[in-house]
Amino acid sequence: MKRLPMKRLICIHSVLIGLMTVVGCATQSDVNTIDNRLSEMEMRDIQQRQHREQLKSEFESYSQELRKQSAGLRATLEELNEDIRILSGRLEEMEYAFKQQQQTAADLDTSREAKLNSIAERVEENSDRLNRMDQYLNLESSKKRAAATAPAVPVKKPSSEDDIYRSAKQAFDQGDFEAARKRFQDFIKRYPNSKNADNAQFWIGEIYYREKWYEKAILEYQHVIEKYPKGNKAPAALLKQGLAFSNIGDTANAKLILQELGRKYPKSNEAKVAAEKLKTLK
Repeated sequence: MKRLPMKRLICIHSVLIGLMTVVGCATQSDVNTIDNRLSEMEMRDIQQRQHREQLKSEFESYSQELRKQSAGLRATLEELNEDIRILSGRLEEMEYAFKQQQQTAADLDTSREAKLNSIAERVEENSDRLNRMDQYLNLESSKKRAAATAPAVPVKKPSSEDDIYRSAKQAFDQGDFEAARKRFQDFIKRYPNSKNADNAQFWIGEIYYREKWYEKAILEYQHVIEKYPKGNKAPAALLKQGLAFSNIGDTANAKLILQELGRKYPKSNEAKVAAEKLKTLK
């Protein structure tokens, strides 16, 4: 139900007073009652207008706050979108770099395998050359004549697994590398699954290393790395293989192998030695 404006109420009030006066039936009490009601209606109208103004002010304030929040959310959303674009770009860069590293590692492995094969070929060529030189100089005949003139010394051959290994290691410690090499090779041939097989293979590599035949030592160390990767001599074999490459001037492979040692056995003493050696390689 719509409320009448105050001006119309006042006009109606005046008309009613006039009619009541003309008719003669209006009393002062009736007039007062009408005045009071009109005053109440006027007060209610004022209060309603104030309430409407307050609601209008609150609505405008709320609308402004919503607009501010909306603008802030749009800015935040734009920032998030920008961050997502940046992260996507970085992810693509990381994926590209990772693929490049994989390709580089594959190339290095291929290069390393090719160099090892080349070294093996050179070792075989050197072995053939030495054999031909021995035959030419008749060194084998000289050795046989010396053996024939020397007094025969009975040698008791070791019979058990531990005895053979101990005998080979004793010859190594005494500097009799030729005897040690043969005994270690015989030990591996007889007992390929022995707990000391990796040690025997490592000492064969050590013999060639001490004889400064670094190419052959590299190949013997490689047998330790490939056949006994979980053995106690694997870190030492990697270290000595890296040093052997360094001794023949192949710095690239030396770095590669010493770095591989650090990755595979980071807590080993050999890894610490490798890290110090890497500082000197350029």
